[in-house]
Amino acid sequence: MRRTRPDTPLTAADDGFRPAVPPVWMRWLPFVYLAFVLLLELAQQQEWAVSFFLIALPTIAAYAFGPVAVAAFTVLAILLEGFLTAISHHLGETHHVTADIATVVVGILATALAAHRRSQERHLVHANSVAEALMRALLRPVPHQVGNVLAACLYRPSEAGTMVGGDLFDIRATRAGERAIIGDVRGKGLPAVRTVAALLGSFREAAYEAHDLPAVAARLERGLVREAEEIRDAELFATAVLIEYDSLAHRVTVANHGHVEPVLISRGEVRTLDGPPALPLGLGQLAAADGPVARTHRFTRGDVLLLVTDGLVEARDTGGDFYPLVERLRHRFEGRPAPGPADVVDFLNTDLPRHTRNLHDDVAMLAIAPHSHT
Repeated sequence: MRRTRPDTPLTAADDGFRPAVPPVWMRWLPFVYLAFVLLLELAQQQEWAVSFFLIALPTIAAYAFGPVAVAAFTVLAILLEGFLTAISHHLGETHHVTADIATVVVGILATALAAHRRSQERHLVHANSVAEALMRALLRPVPHQVGNVLAACLYRPSEAGTMVGGDLFDIRATRAGERAIIGDVRGKGLPAVRTVAALLGSFREAAYEAHDLPAVAARLERGLVREAEEIRDAELFATAVLIEYDSLAHRVTVANHGHVEPVLISRGEVRTLDGPPALPLGLGQLAAADGPVARTHRFTRGDVLLLVTDGLVEARDTGGDFYPLVERLRHRFEGRPAPGPADVVDFLNTDLPRHTRNLHDDVAMLAIAPHSHT
């Protein structure tokens, strides 16, 4: 997992391209196969055409090496075939000449295969680079301090090696206070990126203009409904938590739209900020009431508010158990000096891989704390 940082280099697709590194065993396989053929030649009790096995060498090499290396393995196979044929005094016989021709044909095809594989790798790197650059433009790095709060964040998509995912977060310092969002849109891959862009665009506008948190949520609801109409997806929705921090009143207001409950670390205690149930954004027309109720909680110096997506709490270990977020935070921070937002994120960054090695959903975290002067 990695934090979003503005100075993290993007993978280059056209300049400085680096091919994918195959597994070690795959890189050693042509040499092991070659050694097997030579040992078989030495160990055989009767004469038979062991050199014919070398016809497969270029194909084996094509799985791990580039076209130049595969061509070199082809030449090596032809030379060894000639050497083994010569020492057995069968050089020039028709079936051995046919084997050499077959090796050349297989080598040409294997070289073409390796070139095609390298081209596909280049294409995938380019596509991932574009998608990653797009996600970085959407999920802009969260500064260490935003207005009257300190902040830290982490983002890890479920598709390893890319930043393409459906989780989102942002925080803005406005005249009404610091407003933040964390959410998870329905869907995966590039279609989810479009929804993320639409939702973040609506939030970044509404955060400065809406008079309160329910008004921000209403703007997001309308924006997501329009997005669903444009892409013709009647089931499009996003779970989200919206927060607003009032530094003068020392309180934080939370509106939860079907998302994972925020966790508050306060005075050595860890607890979730539960609230009334609410439908996700985009499904507001199904609600019988006017909308979710925003709850207000005291939020003072030394407190840390943690917002996460369900990819964290639904991460399973080998026994199928979910990651016990609150229990792990209590084990680490309960009864101890007040942590900072970065301390909480760093702990989860190291503790989660101990629980599960393979994440099957995006993971995002945003932790905030009042600045010391507030």
